[in-house]
Amino acid sequence: GYGDLVQGDVTIKRVYYVEGLNHNLFSVGQFYDVDLEVAFRKSKCFIRDLKGNDLLTGSRGTDLYSITLQDTNCPNPICLMAKATSSQAWLWHRRLSHSNFNTINLLSNNDIVVGLPKVKFVKDHLCSSCELGKAKR
Repeated sequence: GYGDLVQGDVTIKRVYYVEGLNHNLFSVGQFYDVDLEVAFRKSKCFIRDLKGNDLLTGSRGTDLYSITLQDTNCPNPICLMAKATSSQAWLWHRRLSHSNFNTINLLSNNDIVVGLPKVKFVKDHLCSSCELGKAKR
């Protein structure tokens, strides 16, 4: 799946998530599209604004640069996650016994549930089963 990555005032469109990879994927061009610069060094990469301020840093693996959530200047680590598709969000809502979306995001952020993608889950409509379960006479 894919979604938009939001970091402060910057939005990078179509950040891809590959289930099982546990990484969000985006190209250098996506950073340039929102007026950010990317600099690669032998073992690190830097994503900077046009004033030269480092926004993100990454380290090089074998042939892949990874940006870890702890390296961000954002106090909320979910800012680097792609938004889950609506169908994906509701699938996990049902799989996790109709848990609320704050709980699902907490489980996702902390890698508590095996197979739960690291994306931001958003409630875009009401769940009829949850409504019925909370109804009073």
